[in-house]
Amino acid sequence: MGLLLLLASLRVVDPPLLEELRVRTFDIFQVIQPREVSERPVVIVDIDEKSLKTLGQWPWPRTRVADLITRLTELGAAAIGFDIVFAEPDRLSPGLAADAFRNLDEETRQKLRALPSNDQVLADAIRQSRVVLGGSGMPVATPQTDAPPQIGLAALGANPAPFLLNFPGILRNVPVLEKAAAGRGLFTIRPERDGIVRRTPLAMVAQGTVIPSLSFEMLRVATGSSTVLIKTDAAGIQSVAIPGFVVPTDRNGQLWIHFARHDQAIYVSAVDVLDKQVAPEKINGKLVLVGTSAVGLLDAKTTPIDPLLPGVEIHAQMLESVLAQSVLSQPNYAIGAELLAAIVIGAVIIWLAPILSPTILLAFGAIIIALMVGTSWFLYTQQQLLIDFTYPLLSSLVIYLTLIFTNFMKEQAQRHQIRSAFGQYLSPALVEQLAQAPEKLVLGGEQREMTIMFSDVRGFTTISEMYKSDPQGLTSLMNRFLTPLTNAIIDRKGTIDKYMGDAIMAFWNAPLTDTTHEINACEAALDMQDRIAELNRIREQEALASGKAFFPLNVGVGLNTGLCVVGNMGSDLRFDYSVLGDSVNLASRLEGQSKTYGLPIIAGSKTALAAKDKFAILEIDFITVKGKKEPEVVYTIMGRHDVAESGTFQKMRDLSIKMMSRYRSRDWPGALTAIDQLRDADGEHKLAGLSELYIERIQAFQLSPPPDDWDGVYALQTK
Repeated sequence: MGLLLLLASLRVVDPPLLEELRVRTFDIFQVIQPREVSERPVVIVDIDEKSLKTLGQWPWPRTRVADLITRLTELGAAAIGFDIVFAEPDRLSPGLAADAFRNLDEETRQKLRALPSNDQVLADAIRQSRVVLGGSGMPVATPQTDAPPQIGLAALGANPAPFLLNFPGILRNVPVLEKAAAGRGLFTIRPERDGIVRRTPLAMVAQGTVIPSLSFEMLRVATGSSTVLIKTDAAGIQSVAIPGFVVPTDRNGQLWIHFARHDQAIYVSAVDVLDKQVAPEKINGKLVLVGTSAVGLLDAKTTPIDPLLPGVEIHAQMLESVLAQSVLSQPNYAIGAELLAAIVIGAVIIWLAPILSPTILLAFGAIIIALMVGTSWFLYTQQQLLIDFTYPLLSSLVIYLTLIFTNFMKEQAQRHQIRSAFGQYLSPALVEQLAQAPEKLVLGGEQREMTIMFSDVRGFTTISEMYKSDPQGLTSLMNRFLTPLTNAIIDRKGTIDKYMGDAIMAFWNAPLTDTTHEINACEAALDMQDRIAELNRIREQEALASGKAFFPLNVGVGLNTGLCVVGNMGSDLRFDYSVLGDSVNLASRLEGQSKTYGLPIIAGSKTALAAKDKFAILEIDFITVKGKKEPEVVYTIMGRHDVAESGTFQKMRDLSIKMMSRYRSRDWPGALTAIDQLRDADGEHKLAGLSELYIERIQAFQLSPPPDDWDGVYALQTK
């Protein structure tokens, strides 16, 4: 009973993990049965790649946007909403252009200045239509030169502002446009903690003003309503409404979107609208959203159904849900229903567990599970209500396991304690092997061909100095980047040998045999770069939101394949499963040189040649590392097979081979020419560090030529 009360309080507190489990369940419902579409009342006018290719880069002159509005109005658009903000005056306006152009006579300048500005032309077009301009909530307050136009909002009940999403600032359109618009709203969408968009706010507070969302403001303008009504009670927002549409929301004024599958048919190209290539029935009487799917401009979002969806379609899906009266809602009584179900079922289990056999109790549990899942599914499909079954199910399962498997759990806890003790210094795979065969816990080892990896965070000493007064923050940062890097290795069948501060040593093909260990190691190295890039993206967003400085983390990786000795090494009292050998030392040296070459991944010849058919691999040097006499051809891994097949990489590879050939034949001018060509082909500057390194070497050789017996080998002076 004490456990039952504890679990009941857990639902009241509703920790993030429980909330995520609940929303993930709702995601599954939508994946299984998304919203059915019978009509398409919304059209997206897409500033797509085709439009940019035909009409030029964005931003376009506002006169062209005015033409787009005029054409959509002629086609009968019910309302036009912009998922775009016109925050600054058009730099292509005649007056501004007159000041920007050189060598214009004064008469021409005066004529240009006398022409109306592009913003005024756009404002005139907006005034002749039903246009809603979009704005964006900002994390910091923004200066406002004038008061924004008043928005028709009314509250029924308590003041809604404390419950709504609040943004300290707002990115507005230029005043001349806002004064001409029929409405204005915010197109800001805030994803959930896991990055998935499930809810969109219908109203928000931005810089102290309650403002409706772009999509709901379009509904108001299209229906001719003068006011948006926000209904509240003590628990928060109940609904947001205009005449004819009462939309239930969560306590923060957010709508649970009932998603349909992505349909390209609702998109029309902006250039086709301007060229009069769109049939009137495609636009007539519909709500038109103007947004973009172009790669360079794309505001991509993730939904429960689509992993990548243009942000403008989120607004379209919201409008379709409301207009089709297919809106999902989680009623205020949901938490009470979930609590009641959990308490009743838990009490029944506590009553029946001591008197029923485990088999009958299991059958009873299966019936309860089917009943809870079925009820939740029925309410979703028939009533569009979101009632969670995972919490009552989880609560009942916890009580059931506690009553039936107490002794079993004690035994498992003891085994877990043993595994944890070994798992602190052995790989998980080895721990399981040792659990099955303890006789393997002996000193000694075996010789195997293995692939070794060393990785290190660049400039970590400097980063550490920034945390000298915050050791907990440094620890948190280390755990935050070591976790995804470790997972990248483990996911590719690697074994973590040890952590050395911010560095990781790992190996493949031991203790379990891996016939493709070179390929798996290369995959892990690329995965590590991808994961650290994603972590940097998240940290940059966090830094922006908190106003703190952002410093990116960059990881250098060295890979090498060769014969090693692997096994339990140490003393009779303490030993580790580790690896030794010349190949290990070379892998460490290669990682150290990744900074010298300006490349994230450097691999020895055996690793690279074994994986050459799977990856974009480029030879970068013929070297002897410090402490070794035998030279080694070293390579960099620039990507997977798709990169290797790209024309850009193939051109870079050919130019790199040409440069190496000229360099090793002492054709210094030819090598420098090849480097210039390589720089031109390297649009993303991935080989910039390598190019600079060879330029410095060649300049040094031009002043002091290498000996006559020089064979192209370069002896590195640092580790």
